[in-house]
Amino acid sequence: MRVDIRQRPSFAVARLGLAPGESCRVEAGALHSMSGGLGIHSESRGGLLKSVRRALAGESLFITTYTAPDSGGWVDVAPNLPGDIQVIELDGRSGWCITRGSWIASSDGVELDTKWTGVTMLLNGEGGFLSHATGTGLVLVTCYGALETATLAPGEPLTVGTGHVVAYTDTMECTSREVAKELVESMKGGNGMVFDFVGPGRVLTQTRNPTALSSWVRAKKSSV
Repeated sequence: MRVDIRQRPSFAVARLGLAPGESCRVEAGALHSMSGGLGIHSESRGGLLKSVRRALAGESLFITTYTAPDSGGWVDVAPNLPGDIQVIELDGRSGWCITRGSWIASSDGVELDTKWTGVTMLLNGEGGFLSHATGTGLVLVTCYGALETATLAPGEPLTVGTGHVVAYTDTMECTSREVAKELVESMKGGNGMVFDFVGPGRVLTQTRNPTALSSWVRAKKSSV
C-alpha cells in the first residue's frame, strides 16, 4: 500500500494506493472518496468480543475492507477533526498503542486489538481501552491540531495529558494517574488525567485536546 498525504498539516487527506488485489482496512466514517471497481466488505473482525472491545477503545464495531480490482485503485481517507495524519510502519517486532478515535486506516498484515488502561481512565471519561496495532504493514493515525513526536531514551521519563496523546510504542512502560494526588485537588486544577511514560520508545502527541473540545461544546450548549 502506498500512502500520499495532501492538504497537511491542518486538513490532511490520505490517499491509499492499492496494487491489484491489495486490500486496506478503514475506520467507519473515514471514507472521503475512492476509485471505481473496488470491492467493499464490512465486518466485525475477530468476532463480537473483539468488536465490543474496539468500540470501548473509541473505534467502530465494524471495519470496512476495500480491495482493488485487477487494474488497482485508491481510497482517500480523512479524519473528523482538523489536523494531520501520520503513517506508522510496523516491522513485526513491536506494536503501537493508539488512543480513542486516532486510528483511521491500516494495510494488510496489521492486526488491531485492544489494551486495558485501567479503571481510573474509564471512570474519568477517557475510556478504559486503547487500540493495539501489531504485525507488519502501515497504520494511519490522525490528530486534532498539529502532530509532534517525542523520542525517549532508555529510562527517560515523560508526562503527557491523556487528551494530547495520539499513539505510543508498546516497548515503553506506561501508567495513567490523576495529575494531582487527590481527586479534589485535580478537579481544582482542571488538569484531569496524565500518562507517565518511561523510554525507550516514541510518543506521538497532538497540540489540541478533543476531550476538552467536547467539554467546551457541551458547556456552550448548556448555557444557551
